[in-house]
Amino acid sequence: QRRVREAVVSTQSTGEDCLALIRLDDLFLESFEIADVKTTLKGDHLARAIGRIAGKGGRTKYTIENVTKTRIVLADSKIHILGSFQNMRIARTAICNLILGSPPAKVYGKMRTVASRMSERF
Repeated sequence: QRRVREAVVSTQSTGEDCLALIRLDDLFLESFEIADVKTTLKGDHLARAIGRIAGKGGRTKYTIENVTKTRIVLADSKIHILGSFQNMRIARTAICNLILGSPPAKVYGKMRTVASRMSERF
């Protein structure tokens, strides 16, 4: 119950996300702030970092979600990732690289390489 309460309060998740947390044992929720990755971002620089994660029309966020099979919620400067442990790690690495200034194309390439290696293992 605590996991569901945390998910609803902190991520503004849909009911489907909360039900998934209850039903699936291998589904986790990770939350972190942009300041945890790069502490020097303030004002316009922080807004730019959020925009880099979201991408034009949400395209970058959706690409990360689709490749890693996770759900990402951007709530101001907080980022919430819902998914399996390995997939969350891949998504978090991609998001952190975007915050630190890597070009999106480079992030996509690394993310797809790691995701394909993970799928080959299983």
